[in-house]
Amino acid sequence: MDWHDYLGPLGRGAWVTIQFTLYSMFFGAVCSFAFGIGKLSKNPFVKGFSILYIEIFRGTSLLVQLFWLFFALPIAGDMMGIDLRLSPVVAGVLALSLNLGAYGAEIVRGAIQAVSPSQYEAATALNFSSSQALWRVALPQAIPEMMPSFSNLAIAALKDTSLVSLITLHDLTFAAEQLRNFYQDSTTVYTMVLLMYFGIALVLSFFMRLIESSVTRWRGHRR
Repeated sequence: MDWHDYLGPLGRGAWVTIQFTLYSMFFGAVCSFAFGIGKLSKNPFVKGFSILYIEIFRGTSLLVQLFWLFFALPIAGDMMGIDLRLSPVVAGVLALSLNLGAYGAEIVRGAIQAVSPSQYEAATALNFSSSQALWRVALPQAIPEMMPSFSNLAIAALKDTSLVSLITLHDLTFAAEQLRNFYQDSTTVYTMVLLMYFGIALVLSFFMRLIESSVTRWRGHRR
């Protein structure tokens, strides 16, 4: 069997993997800022809920979270008379995003808390509210500090997408397993998959470095 015959299925699977990575990065970033800032909130309900979310999704396996959303949640919904069935795509994106967001939330919280207290004192002297101090003083300084850690999370998100193959989504890993079972050629198939994941990771790292560089220059201009 010629290796060119593998490229079609693996290419389609790689495109699904890329889409899942981008979706999980976007929604994961939303969760990161929402719950990272929420953990610093003075509102006890918001802070408590944020802490609960972060601890649950950081303290449990992503695989179990994925299976719970796809297999267990519909059963729980049936018991309550509610249709909570999720499509494989929705369950996959939701699990990846929530898991990524829990780790990202701690990055956001840590970066905001690392901003010098003198910056908050200056904001107070300028009669800024707490919200204004956060959005106009703390976040512009904290975001550049978050970027290296977010770059690592983006690569982790790419690798974690392989788990969605377990709920029958036709990603790169699922396509590879189908080819391996059909052609009984594990060496060729998984060597190609290894190189494809590595290639996607290199491209993703490049774009994350561009974003990091852009944000760093933006911080310099603001100063």
